[in-house]
Amino acid sequence: MRHEHSFHVPRKTFSVLLVVPLAAGAALAAVNPAKLPLGDGRYTSGTKAGYVDSCQTAFNGAGAQVNGPWIHGTTWDETAKPSVQGSVKWPSRFSERVAGSQRVLSGNGLPASPTGVFPIASSDPAFAYDRNPNSIKAYTLKVSLPANPRLAASPACVGGTVGVSTLGVPLYSSFDALGRDAGAHEVQDACGGHPQITGQYHFHGLSPCWQDSALSRKTSLVGWALDGFGIYVEHDAKGQLLSSADLDVCHGRTSAVDWDGRRVRMYHYDATLDFPYLVACFRGTPITSATGLGIGGGGGAPPPPPGSGP
Repeated sequence: MRHEHSFHVPRKTFSVLLVVPLAAGAALAAVNPAKLPLGDGRYTSGTKAGYVDSCQTAFNGAGAQVNGPWIHGTTWDETAKPSVQGSVKWPSRFSERVAGSQRVLSGNGLPASPTGVFPIASSDPAFAYDRNPNSIKAYTLKVSLPANPRLAASPACVGGTVGVSTLGVPLYSSFDALGRDAGAHEVQDACGGHPQITGQYHFHGLSPCWQDSALSRKTSLVGWALDGFGIYVEHDAKGQLLSSADLDVCHGRTSAVDWDGRRVRMYHYDATLDFPYLVACFRGTPITSATGLGIGGGGGAPPPPPGSGP
């Protein structure tokens, strides 16, 4: 079996419009974006609700220089956090195809959504908190995932990269190089992304630019985890986004979703507003090599070593 999708996104600012109704009467935990739980240091070896099962438990790197006034003790206010200014368009190339047992993701590493101006300019209000000096750069991205992932006997820990977005860029874990909540501390652009030391633009969490109107089809798929399972954005019939409290310890659940053109009931991860945002552990078996993701010996533009940047 072979099918292919090319993702070409118009150059405009997007909002999250994906809606996947839940069963009537389903219990949901409301999340207040003005009082999100801070995930600093919430990593562990093993699975624990509200934590990330992290392969790395020692962090000694760099990140945003100043704690912003939107951080209040054990919570942070997403509505009060600034974004990096600017709207830069990139010549993004990204495709996804299924060939046999493999799902192949290929691209040039440039985002299909507009970005802010990086390095962050000294005239940008974000510079007062985060002086990210990195520039966005293209590179070869080629990732082969299991097309029909299966649950493993036990969960696996996550590293610095947890998956790939449908916008053609990597998805990173919840943490910055200091082991802090990256979504809370680091200042990203309006799409929720920024580049690291090699120029690799990436997301740490739910991006406001994940939506599929450009593809003229209704879907909630926004990425793929390294074990092959999909990452989705789901709302209930009232438009309320799922929260981490609605998910298992790996930040996923089993429900009916659109998968390769069919409606199927399967395990998947969910992107949420609250920590740990994307993937807290892998329920399947993650790949160990890819080009451009900095895992194994795949080459390309790897994430920075611990301690070298955002």
